[in-house]
Amino acid sequence: MDDRKTEPVVRGSERILWFGRGVRAAFSVPGLILASAFVGFAGLARDAGLTLAQTVFMTGVMWALPGKVVLVGSIIAGNGLLPTGIAVALSSVRLGPMVVALMPELRGPRTPAWVLYALSHFVAVTSWVLAMEQLRYVPRPMRTTYYAGLGGMLLAGTMVVVAIVFLVAARLPSELSAALFFLTPMYFLTSLWGSARERAGHVAMVFGLALGPLFHVLVPDFDLLATGLVAGSAAFVLHILRKRSGRA
Repeated sequence: MDDRKTEPVVRGSERILWFGRGVRAAFSVPGLILASAFVGFAGLARDAGLTLAQTVFMTGVMWALPGKVVLVGSIIAGNGLLPTGIAVALSSVRLGPMVVALMPELRGPRTPAWVLYALSHFVAVTSWVLAMEQLRYVPRPMRTTYYAGLGGMLLAGTMVVVAIVFLVAARLPSELSAALFFLTPMYFLTSLWGSARERAGHVAMVFGLALGPLFHVLVPDFDLLATGLVAGSAAFVLHILRKRSGRA
């Protein structure tokens, strides 16, 4: 049977309702922590000599915070275009698996490919975690609409925060900006731990926390890449062994 014929017709009022619910979901503790983290980024961008327009534009087109931090850090260090591009690309590779995991949850029988391509721009850890937690309660025909509201509000909100903080960054203590900036990795860790659906995810995080300091000493230029590769591979191998033994 053709799914296109069996999918119920969706009214515009329903889409407005679910879009609004997505927007409302952005006003949450994770959203507040994300906005707080961008306080530190706005101060960092200002110290790097970027203009207000450049900083807000960077927030909108790059979205994920680590990539922006890498870019601004490269600007401060005076790195060339090629190494900067490679560094930013490597920092964004982690988003690939998130997109692959999220798109099947969003896609419906009639969802155009361009909609999924557009919504993939909103994929970052905060929006991904919130979506993976809430999409199970959203009717499938409404999931793209819901996520558009969620991701769009998170992105627009952080752009506004960055613009405001950029204008007043000179008045903020550097210690406060740094403390707010580090709220994000703490939230990422706790959220990913809570949203992990299999024990392998917990094992990978524990291995990563243990191996991170070691690789920072051994290979400081590739510590994150080495930690993710080794910890993730080890967790995957253990998961396969547990499944074969019937304990997974």
